[in-house]
Amino acid sequence: MAKIVLCSASPRRQELLRHIGISDFDIRIPDADESVPAGLTAQETVQRISRKKALAGRKLCADDEICITADTMVFLDHVRLGKPADEADALRMLTALQGRGHTVCTGVTVCRGNETLTECETTEVLFRAATEQELLSYIRTGEPMDKAGAYGIQGLGCLLVEGIHGDYYNVMGLPVLRLSRMLEHFGVKLL
Repeated sequence: MAKIVLCSASPRRQELLRHIGISDFDIRIPDADESVPAGLTAQETVQRISRKKALAGRKLCADDEICITADTMVFLDHVRLGKPADEADALRMLTALQGRGHTVCTGVTVCRGNETLTECETTEVLFRAATEQELLSYIRTGEPMDKAGAYGIQGLGCLLVEGIHGDYYNVMGLPVLRLSRMLEHFGVKLL
């Protein structure tokens, strides 16, 4: 199998690669401009940023290495919810999400040499209604502070999620089924 390079510092993405049987991979962090023009859809936004990360990451890789990049964003009513700036910002986001549905989009890019594939996965997430005290208790755990939308579905944030429609792993930051199909294009079969 070709050498896999994950161009991401995300511990969740690293964990998910191991989860699908890719244990021998390097981590290299590219310096990529993540700005995008206004007016793009959620899907276009994450695909554009993932591709920019891949173009920067490819410079850190040999031509025969497979580079993987991703960008995950949370959108509520077409408005991006990034990582909270502080606890008040986390409370603002979680209050807006509670009792409502939102969209999680991840752009994934896989490249080797000059060949590049970029795709997008979208998952709908429904939050249950929660009290302000419950949201404050969750924020005090510190878990929301480094996550888009101020929650982690794989942690205590699961207690806020009433349901999902789509890829659970996408909400964690890496749609592994889509990634496995993209890797097959480059000759990497996981099953």
